[in-house]
Amino acid sequence: MRLLRALWQDESGATAIEYGLIAALVAVAIIGVLSTLGDNLQSTFENVADTLGEATSSGGGDS
Repeated sequence: MRLLRALWQDESGATAIEYGLIAALVAVAIIGVLSTLGDNLQSTFENVADTLGEATSSGGGDS
């Protein structure tokens, strides 16, 4: 009976689980932000590439 009480009152495992859950939530948040940022960066680079392609194909230079 004392062993069960001691195990029930031991909170060191609960602390480790809490830290693990916090780390998992932070990882999910980072993945979400990076995927959104990656999509935005891809769109930006595609726009730049399209603009440069149009400028070079139309002979936009004065030289």
